[in-house]
Amino acid sequence: MKKITIKIFLFIVLPFMIQAQSDMAGHVKVIQDQLVDTLLARYDLLHRQYLENPDNKGITGYRVQIFFDSGNYSGDRAREAQEEFQEKYEDIPVYISWKAPNYRVRAGDFRSRLEAERFLQKIKRDYPNAWAIKDKINFPELN
Repeated sequence: MKKITIKIFLFIVLPFMIQAQSDMAGHVKVIQDQLVDTLLARYDLLHRQYLENPDNKGITGYRVQIFFDSGNYSGDRAREAQEEFQEKYEDIPVYISWKAPNYRVRAGDFRSRLEAERFLQKIKRDYPNAWAIKDKINFPELN
């Protein structure tokens, strides 16, 4: 998604930021803002990072962890917690992850800690042990 956004920016905004002048001998003098070079370097860096790890489909953000458990049947309890949460908060995505030996259930794709904390205050009555935690989140939907 970032790749598409950067390409759109390059093709729409870049022509307005670059001026070209030519003389009678056919030489072209390009006058451009220094931010164009910065933008191109950033695009190159992001592109190289994507090529190195194409499975990296998220961005850093926050989620609210509502369940954390290990031991026998912890996977079943995690799925139950996920289903219960999904019934109460249908519009919030909820995810199960496993990192040996623990199952975790995390909710939301919040871009800032403030957003996650606001949501945490809404669910604190139902999930008193929940907390906001930094995590890799899905890209936000474009309107």
